[in-house]
Amino acid sequence: MNGNAELLNFIVQNSQMGVDTINQLMGITENEDFKHHLNSQFEGYKHYYDKACELLENKGLSPKGVNSFDKIKTYLMINMQTIKDKSVSHISEMLIIGSIMGVIETIKDSRKYSNADKDILELIEKLKKFEENNIERLKSFL
Repeated sequence: MNGNAELLNFIVQNSQMGVDTINQLMGITENEDFKHHLNSQFEGYKHYYDKACELLENKGLSPKGVNSFDKIKTYLMINMQTIKDKSVSHISEMLIIGSIMGVIETIKDSRKYSNADKDILELIEKLKKFEENNIERLKSFL
């Protein structure tokens, strides 16, 4: 697989994990302000997912999403981490850690595939900034 496809599939997987995680967390939290914030993040991840899928399809490629095992593992991890502590602060901390991991991976993959198409590199840079913004916004919920 070429660098363009690798980067786009990373964006698909990263944003799919964000959509799935946030969707699950919106059902756990009861704080309306926090739900509003989560919905905003959900919409952002959905945007990047849709855009990456569109670019892959334009190149005649199929998106490779998160595999079922990883989805189940993440679902169970979220349930385990929120079983005793469903506080907004704790959930924010979990999301910050996830976004930090996303930032790290976007940087590494951007450098690894620095010869990818300009529009794809711009999209992954926007995803990185989105993740960084998520971190900053979530700090207020700690």
